[in-house]
Amino acid sequence: MSRLSQALRGRDDTGPWTGAYAPYDLIKELCIAVGVIALLAVLLAVLFSSPDDKPSTIAQWSRQMPINFVTAAAKELDGTSPTAEYGPPYNHNGEGQHAAFLYPQKWLGVSHPINTANDFVIDPLRTVPNDPALQSAIAQYQAAPEKTQKAWGEAFAKPLEEYETALEEKKTPTTAVALSSTTGSVSVQASGAGPVPALMSGLLSLAKSGGLDGSLLTSRQFFQTDYTKPLLFMSDGGLLAERAEGQHLLGEQWGMMNETGSYPGQVWLWLYTLWYQVEPFKSSENADILVMLVMGALSLAFICIPLIPGVRDLPRLIPIHRLIWREHYRAGGPPPAA
Repeated sequence: MSRLSQALRGRDDTGPWTGAYAPYDLIKELCIAVGVIALLAVLLAVLFSSPDDKPSTIAQWSRQMPINFVTAAAKELDGTSPTAEYGPPYNHNGEGQHAAFLYPQKWLGVSHPINTANDFVIDPLRTVPNDPALQSAIAQYQAAPEKTQKAWGEAFAKPLEEYETALEEKKTPTTAVALSSTTGSVSVQASGAGPVPALMSGLLSLAKSGGLDGSLLTSRQFFQTDYTKPLLFMSDGGLLAERAEGQHLLGEQWGMMNETGSYPGQVWLWLYTLWYQVEPFKSSENADILVMLVMGALSLAFICIPLIPGVRDLPRLIPIHRLIWREHYRAGGPPPAA
């Protein structure tokens, strides 16, 4: 036993206090502490908090990238967009994420049904008033057989896809697609497209006015808090990808757990994001479910450490406890209770 512990044990502090007393205001100290903490919280939030960036909207997308908007809308109409081919919970056009015999999305089924042609194009255009030509184009499109509708959509989308591909490869884009510098309208030279050019022109005008944002948020709820449709529509285009690239959030670097810009995010996410950087997860279309299975297995193994032979015996095999309790052992005391 050390001299300090012997001295403390030998002193009796249970007797009455005979020294001087000083006034102590507990409420005053509490108010000062709360005030200082609140001031520090506000100051640190101003200096180090993440920026409050404005949200992306379809109106912004259609004004900044009109050709990209029309290209994405054409794919929504002919059913070739990523959302249209995704599968559950939006449609039955894909199996969703799966691994071996596990098909969780398919098992849970379509809980949020989305028909991209109707929900993203036809239904919003029906809300446009005083436009007989547009309503006539809608009627003509809906009266046609499904095969004809698909042929019209593909004929219109082909020159747009060639235009986008040329831009990605840094080549001269095709002259079949033109953007008006005065009106901001997009003209596409596509034969056999039927009423699709009129539909796309009307949808672009509706989007620029902000009406498409409102149409995709319409629901039976009093508060419009379901942003699924506008987010899916924008994710099929290039606006969100361009913004993510500017904020270094594409997931192509080890810092993908960061928030916007260079602001640090949740550090614990590296346990998950690590796997997206290595094969076979990096190139797999089912990376999400594979990563979750790996993390689930590792988490279960961590919980079961006290039950795993060999691993649970490591503290006895590696005598670190003797270093921590060295004074206890030097004094000849028994091993500390577990």
